[in-house]
Amino acid sequence: MRLTSKGRYAVMAMADLAMEGGALRAVPLQDIAQRQQISLSYLEQLFARLRRAELVAGVRGPGGGYRLGRSPDAIPIAAIVAAVNEPIQATRCKSGGRGCMAKGARCVTHELWDDLGRTIAAYLATVSLADVVEGRIGDAQPDMVAAE
Repeated sequence: MRLTSKGRYAVMAMADLAMEGGALRAVPLQDIAQRQQISLSYLEQLFARLRRAELVAGVRGPGGGYRLGRSPDAIPIAAIVAAVNEPIQATRCKSGGRGCMAKGARCVTHELWDDLGRTIAAYLATVSLADVVEGRIGDAQPDMVAAE
């Protein structure tokens, strides 16, 4: 799956913001960067995109920083990932219908990986930022049994 650090870091930073009372008060990016061990300049780039998507709002002046643009219950993880332009794609095929094989053909497993990408995207759309922050992930999910 091609969920790179951009999407993971955006979700981590948003969860940190929510945990630190970001729904009610502004939290400085420098504090988030320090707690999550993410470069401040990288976070600034991510938060500019999150702000454009109205997932966060900037607060200027003393005590400034960022706060959540809406309730953590109303922010799906898929929206965070999409806001930072991170494609949820499990295939290695190019966009625009071009495949990953020579001359643009699709590989024999394309449909498998394409379906997996859609399943991941659908799952992330059902998980809210509040679910992550409140630890409602994992235990409520069906057990995955390895095929032997």
